[in-house]
Amino acid sequence: MKPQISVSDSITLVTLQNAPADMDFIATIFEKIAEKSVDVNMVSLSPVQGATTSVSFTINDDDLITILSYTSSLKSSKIKPIVSSGNSIISIFDENMEDTPGIAAKILRAVAGVNTDIRIVTTSEVQISLLVTDAAYEKAYVAIEKCLNAE
Repeated sequence: MKPQISVSDSITLVTLQNAPADMDFIATIFEKIAEKSVDVNMVSLSPVQGATTSVSFTINDDDLITILSYTSSLKSSKIKPIVSSGNSIISIFDENMEDTPGIAAKILRAVAGVNTDIRIVTTSEVQISLLVTDAAYEKAYVAIEKCLNAE
């Protein structure tokens, strides 16, 4: 089976810096987001630094106002929200990734070759997803497609 590439556009990256490194607190953040009927696409936690961490997640641009109203309430707790809109997610799904070392490396090399501005990367055993700026989307997509078709 050939790798499948899917794309989601109009994506906002939200990073909460200085978040307490407490899984109960982090779970509460995502519960509150869910209560606001906001769908989260990607999630990434930075390594813990003392008592804090950074939590990054992506949402649809349409949900930005809803999320801003929530994240502004977190500022009083020393959490620093950073928001970046106008991004796209490029996801590559391939069942063979699980047993084929180097596919993620090949994809990352392809996007590095066209100087792609990558904001966040998430992976599983069969999928790699890259959040790229809209400005970098086209060249990143073409580079990924080209590298996957070269197999």
